This record gives sequence, C-alpha cells and structure tokens, in this order.
Amino acid sequence: MYTYQVKDKKGILEVNISKEDFENAVQNAYEKNKGKFKVQGFRPGKAPRKVIEQNYGDMVFFDDAFDEVISKEYSKFLEENLEVRPSGYPNVEDSSFTADKGLKATLTFDLIPEVELGSLSGLKAKLKNVKVDDKQINDAIEGLRNSHARFVESKKTAENGDFATIDFSGSVDGVKFDGGTAEDYKLELGSHTFIEGFEEGVVGMKVGEKKDINVTFPKNYQAENLKGKPAVFEVVLKKIESKELPEVNDKFISDVTEFESLEEYKKDLIERLTKEGKKNAELDYNAALLEEVTENSKVEIPESMIDAEVHEMIHEFEHRLSHQGMTLDNYLEYLGQSSEEFKNGRREDAMKNVKTRLVLQKIIAENKISVTNDDMNAKLSEYAKTYGVDLEEMKKNLSQQDFLYFQNQALMEKILSFIKAQNK
Repeated sequence: MYTYQVKDKKGILEVNISKEDFENAVQNAYEKNKGKFKVQGFRPGKAPRKVIEQNYGDMVFFDDAFDEVISKEYSKFLEENLEVRPSGYPNVEDSSFTADKGLKATLTFDLIPEVELGSLSGLKAKLKNVKVDDKQINDAIEGLRNSHARFVESKKTAENGDFATIDFSGSVDGVKFDGGTAEDYKLELGSHTFIEGFEEGVVGMKVGEKKDINVTFPKNYQAENLKGKPAVFEVVLKKIESKELPEVNDKFISDVTEFESLEEYKKDLIERLTKEGKKNAELDYNAALLEEVTENSKVEIPESMIDAEVHEMIHEFEHRLSHQGMTLDNYLEYLGQSSEEFKNGRREDAMKNVKTRLVLQKIIAENKISVTNDDMNAKLSEYAKTYGVDLEEMKKNLSQQDFLYFQNQALMEKILSFIKAQNK
C-alpha cells in the first residue's frame, strides 16, 4: 500500500509493507546470500537462517529485504501513475519497522520540472555568409609547405627560429619536479612553448654546450606546487637545425598533390574551404538557435538534477583521461585543484546541459516531433554514403547503442528544422 502527494515540487511517497510481505523479503535475502556466510559446523550455503542470524545478528538480512520491498513498491507506484515523472532516484527520508505492523517508509524525490517554453520565432541568431579570403588560402599553402619542409643540421650558434634538440632537467630548491625532465626534446626557439626565459636562455648556446637557465614560473601557473617559484633548468644542446621551406610553384604542387598546377590547387582549395566553412557556419547557427531558445525559456532545475549531470560529466572526463594513461587524481594534482573545486567548476555547464535537455523535450512533446523509419533510413544512408560502406551490411551490424546514436542525430535535425522553419 502507498499514499502519494506533491509538496514543494517534490514527490512524497509513503509506503506500508505488511509483516508477511517483509518476512518474505527477508527469506528471499537469506536464500540469495546464505552462501556468503561462514558458520562453524555447516558447509557454505547450508546454514539455516536462524543459525546465521544468531551468529551475525537478527538484522543481518534486513537491509537487503528493505531494498527489495522498497524497490518493488516504488516500481509498482510508477507503473500505476505514469503521469508522475521523477528526475532521479528516491531518497528514504524516514522509516520504521515493528514485528506486528511491518515496515513503513517515506520516500521523497524531485520531479522533472515544468518548462515555460520561450518563443521559437523571431530569433536573433543568423547564418553567417561564408567567403574564403586570401589569408585562408595563404595559410593553407603555408601549412602544405611546412608539412614538406626539410630540416638542415647546422653547427652555428642557436638563434630564434632554429629547432634545438636538447636534454633538460628542472629543479626547484634543488629538488626535481614531475614533468621537468626530458631527453632529445625538439624545441622551436621563439615559439614561446616554454615559460618565459627558457627559450631566451637557449639562444646563443652552441652544440655540446651545457648551461643552467634560471626562470620563474608564472603566479597563475596550473601546477600549484610551482606557482611563482624560481627554478633552474640544466640544459644540454645536442643539435641545431634550421627549417627550409620549399618554393611554391607548379612543380612543387604536382610533386606533393594530385594537381598539376598551383592554379588548379587553389581552385580546389577554395571549394574545400568554402564547403568546410559552410558546414561550420551551419553548426554555429544550430548551436546559436538552441542557446537562444534555451535562454528564452524558464525552468526551475532541482539541485539533484544538476548534481547528477556533474557526476556524469566527471565520469565521462575520467573515461577520456584513462585513454591517455591518466587518472583524475593525477590531473587534479597537476592543476593544483581539489575534487570539490573541480566539481564546482562544472556546475554552470551542467545546469546549461540540463536546461537545454528539458527545453528540447518540451519542444518535442508540444510539437509531436518524432523519428520515423524513413528518417532513420535517410540518416543511415547518409552515413553509409559519406564513409563508403554498404548500407545493408551496416544495418546488420548496428548495435543498440549505435541505433540510439543515429536516432538522436535524426531527432536533433528534425528539431532544428522545425525551429528554422519558424525563422525564415
């Protein structure tokens, strides 16, 4: 049995479990867990319940039984009250148990808040016009030149613009610090890759020379243990190289690309840069539309939803770090941040994510937007064509997670198309 009410935008569910139902749950907990208990004179899993309770306490199966009956009653409540939309798991605010009356518990949970949707028309976001300028073309050609540059070893004194191969070892107060040592490091002098004073100290050195370079870490340096600290780097210059860039002409273009002349290459470059620019402009426009619609809407977001989003964001970040061989603790130590500071730094983004998600759900519900089979086929065909894979073979190998990904992509496109249609 249960009773339900809403108070201060929270759901309050009071459940009453009879002594018979709770006793059945305790027995279930015993059957599931009896193999975990060691009782002298009995083989694992063979000790009677009463004997286990005598050895481990009368309440040894209480928590598992409690979780079972509460979970079952909560699920039953949600099935019978589909209009109730919790935003997360319930909290047990109060509970009492007596042998004659059974269990009584009060659960509370935040409800998914109502969204007051802002206007979807008359939005200020605009799609930018795309025009490729000379700087973009020149930058692309310079990139091509740099990718085919030659490095010529020199015996001269190191100068700005040279590439110096060095060994270095840094210390603060005579103690080496993490990340301050490397061998055969190739440094472009004048690139400002290192802290102020380091590259300037290498300029003027000769091959084979060893030198101590004194620097001071910035006060806003990311590593807490190095902020504002004076440090000494022992540097050995092993090699000096200068970079020679090829001359840009028809021969160079025909040697390194599929084009026969510089003019042909530039024409193709303009087409590619225009296509890429339009794609990026479209992405920026989509993001601006969603941001404006979200900002125009009103919703009071429960703290529990923000907390859950922060938790998910950090979990995903930890997953990405693991691929780089790092842990969150290592990362925080490098930043000089506490875990609490790190979490608080993500709350604003978490709140924006939750609000955007709620606004999108409201748009979908109000305008009955859904993804049809035709929409899915079109999205999958688009992907198959882009990546040159067989559509039917792709469908066969599509996992549930992949399907949901493409479905979400198709849904977002329909939402954006709907919003754009209101802002022609």
